[in-house]
Amino acid sequence: MNFTHLHTHSHFSMMRGTAGLAELCRRTADLGMHHLAVTDTNGLYGLMFFLDIADETGIQPVTGAEIVTPKERAVILVRNPEGYASLCRLLTLRHCDAGFDLSGELRQNSGGLVILSDSPALLVQLRQQKHVYAELMTGRHWRPVLRHAEENGILPVATAGVHFLMPDEWHLHRLLRAIDLNTKLSRLPAHECAPAAAWLKSRDQMLNDFPGRPDAVDITSEIAGACSFRPARDSILDAGFEGLNRSEIMQHLRQKCIRGARWRYGDLTPPVRERLAYELDIVESKGFGSIFLMMEDIVSQAPRTCGRGSAAASIVSYVLGITHVDPLKYNLFFERFLNPGRKDPPDIDVDFPWDERDGILDYVFEKYGDRAAMVANHVGFRLRAAVREVAKVYGLPDAEIKQVTDRLSNLWAWESDSVEAVVRSHPMFRGLTLDPPWPDILKWAARMRGMVRYLSVHCGGVVIVPDRLDRYVPCENAPKGVRIIQWEKDQTEDSGLVKMDLLGNRSLAVIRDALAAVYGNTGEIIRYSDLNPLDDTATQDLIRRGDTVGVFYIESPAMRQLQKKTNVGDYGHLVIHSSIIRPAANTYINAYVRRLKGEAYDPLHPVLDDVLKETYGIMVYQEDVTKVSMQLAGFSAVDGDGLRKTLSKKRNHRKLSAYREQFFRGAAERGTDSGTISQIWDMILSFSGYSFCKPHSASYALVSFKSAWLRAHHPAEFMAAVISNQGGYYSTFAYINEARRMGLHILPPDINASEKQYTGRPNRLRIGLMQLKGLKTGALGSVLENRMQNGPYRSFDDFRRRLILDPSDMRILIKAGCFDRISGGRSRAELLWQVYADRKPATGSGQTVLSLFDEEIMRIPDLGRYDFKTLLLHEVEVLGFPLSVHPLDLYRDCLEGLQFIRAADMHKHAGRIVTMIGWWVTNKTVFTGKEEPMSFISFEDTTALYETIFFPGAFNRFCNQWSQTRPALLRGRIEDDLGALSLNVHEMGFLDVRRGKKAGKILQPVSQLALET
Repeated sequence: MNFTHLHTHSHFSMMRGTAGLAELCRRTADLGMHHLAVTDTNGLYGLMFFLDIADETGIQPVTGAEIVTPKERAVILVRNPEGYASLCRLLTLRHCDAGFDLSGELRQNSGGLVILSDSPALLVQLRQQKHVYAELMTGRHWRPVLRHAEENGILPVATAGVHFLMPDEWHLHRLLRAIDLNTKLSRLPAHECAPAAAWLKSRDQMLNDFPGRPDAVDITSEIAGACSFRPARDSILDAGFEGLNRSEIMQHLRQKCIRGARWRYGDLTPPVRERLAYELDIVESKGFGSIFLMMEDIVSQAPRTCGRGSAAASIVSYVLGITHVDPLKYNLFFERFLNPGRKDPPDIDVDFPWDERDGILDYVFEKYGDRAAMVANHVGFRLRAAVREVAKVYGLPDAEIKQVTDRLSNLWAWESDSVEAVVRSHPMFRGLTLDPPWPDILKWAARMRGMVRYLSVHCGGVVIVPDRLDRYVPCENAPKGVRIIQWEKDQTEDSGLVKMDLLGNRSLAVIRDALAAVYGNTGEIIRYSDLNPLDDTATQDLIRRGDTVGVFYIESPAMRQLQKKTNVGDYGHLVIHSSIIRPAANTYINAYVRRLKGEAYDPLHPVLDDVLKETYGIMVYQEDVTKVSMQLAGFSAVDGDGLRKTLSKKRNHRKLSAYREQFFRGAAERGTDSGTISQIWDMILSFSGYSFCKPHSASYALVSFKSAWLRAHHPAEFMAAVISNQGGYYSTFAYINEARRMGLHILPPDINASEKQYTGRPNRLRIGLMQLKGLKTGALGSVLENRMQNGPYRSFDDFRRRLILDPSDMRILIKAGCFDRISGGRSRAELLWQVYADRKPATGSGQTVLSLFDEEIMRIPDLGRYDFKTLLLHEVEVLGFPLSVHPLDLYRDCLEGLQFIRAADMHKHAGRIVTMIGWWVTNKTVFTGKEEPMSFISFEDTTALYETIFFPGAFNRFCNQWSQTRPALLRGRIEDDLGALSLNVHEMGFLDVRRGKKAGKILQPVSQLALET
């Protein structure tokens, strides 16, 4: 006889199980077992992953879960489709019904289920039902359970209650429980942990644990054999649209498409008719019609959207108004979105303004009820969080923990398996000694990386099914109140559920608000749908220069540098750039730029010259993988799309290896030499993980153009909207400084002139009251509402008569200068004195409120005005940054005798060693091919933003000295990389140290051997 583990927890038993699914399956196979049941606590969180991994390791998977309530617990295994639907419903009730009664629910409906439990009350209530067993668990008192079972005629079954793979992982399990319960390890209650014996044992070890009861061990394989059911992965379609059947759905869809085609194209030319007929035939054959109708209905609820992703390659999406880029005009590859061989339903992704998206979700949930829910995110431990949490349960003080975690914050992308080695060798930790228990903390924290900690809500994924969603997947209520399924996006797609992404986009809100401001300032009405600036010369020139701070998707340092290299600003090239700007494509970007500028090249293969003509023989888009594999290696459209999809998945090694073999074999059979095949395969591998398809890039480039048009023609309104929507790449302070460089006059907050948001009018930008740190939402609302109802505040005393605010809010408004124009000549110090003089205890409240005395009785002393330093400190306190001056202006005395160049003049000094000053803006750390860290840091002076590179030698020397609050003094060579300038930093110091010192002593040189060019 064999043995099967029927009660096993993976790390999807959040903060309980320690083992990954692959580890469990491999260990099971090593032990000679044929089946495995993964029964995570109160969920099927990793089910789809488990099914795939079990197949890969030759294990027969058993679907199940352990349901735990404060009173009862049971392991529930699935025998058939009825049982699977019942388990999903039970788990949903467990999470969503406060009065959930496990035994009561099982009494009413246990068809298709196997139930194992050691809860006496539950066993008694279910003893008349089939497939109910008494669970005997190792490490627990199982003999009383056995006696109870024998007395009631219930068969016993032996389990290990597995929570970890091997005995030495019990400590890791205890750490997880302590973190989960927010307690120190020394105070962890024993009953909150699994016993030390709860590891994945062999059959012989299980027989030893249950002497005299081999029947309880042997019966496990019989039960596992009866639980061979696995959920179907067929597309769960016909989610329902207005009660129509499939035929009626397609008839309705065709009618809408004809009307939409006339709206988009006017005359229905033969190419439009042919493409529309081709797509609709495929949609009908797949039964996907309801997806388009549902999405069209949802999109129609908002006037500004950006349909993106592969759906933008579909003319059906375009004529329905779901997407906005003409797939015929821009040669978008429909088969990337949908092809005859595709079995799973296509994704349709649509962006809405970020502050309108929740309203769209409300509409969806109101319309579809319990047929709809959002997709989950599985939030796992990253290194920094794991170290912090383990150190806390070890009882270390916060200050000591922060010394380590602050350094780890820049190491999020580190790939080394040995955290201890990173801490020993990385320059960030230079000078830091880590005594015990730190080595243990780092060791266990490294083991936690990737373990699922809790669920959050996916940024936009929504699932809709025909009947009840909890027949297909368990659901929960997220802390933010929305209903979510237990799977993240990859499992959702793999399960066959129809997922639509309804996402929030801040740049759509920026465009909306900027257009509204233009109307308010000029009366000019510009509708979002009518704004089509692709041929606007000023916009193209702005994009060509990379002068795009604040512009959607093309404002990052890397994107602006790419624009400067290419020196092109047309829409077609921006589509290319929006896709090629991905980390894995770095080795191909410069080749692309040189070819764009006319450099002759020989394509690796004639197929590439044909397929990749518009991108100069370089693979840029995801669908290029499909096209090249089809034409070079004879892949079918299905296999080509499968390769493309496999590259985007995290767990892809086995499938990718099979595709590689197929690609090399097919290309060789068609006469391609092995060296060329290898080079092309390397280009294909650059699409692993993060990459875009052309329709997605085209959709984003369109939004980028609209955004850039506003920056070019209405800069004040645009920058006000960028800052107000708080969603750009840079900080508010960086945008303020950019606005100054654009020639805008920055106006301080004003009690009568400021709105909640920033406001822009020609040549000036007014700070909004939203910027005031600590100002209560209620106070801000009262200020604006009273002003709207009763007109501007005529004086400080008029304000006090009309509003009674908490003194803390008054202090913030005064320090920000909000009353300067209505102060009647009184200084800010005198206004503050008046606030303090006005306050008196509120009866019984223990707080203070303003008491309005007769202004003639109150004598305000002459306190004078604050000095400049105090004003700046107040600005930083209430705004978060200095407003009156750029921080570098405060160090002018340090510039005496210093030979430096301005950022705006870098082009005059290309190739030279220069000195520059700068204020930190943003940083990106990457790793070289040798796994050495290096950084790209953006600095600014008062003339421009500029980019610097800290190659590994400079990174190693200076990374632990970087500061975002001190003026940097940098020396290095200005490199001209195909037209993009950057400073290759050789030496670094701080400008403020120059006070009383010579510059040569504060610049720290890198050794000559460490300099990279």
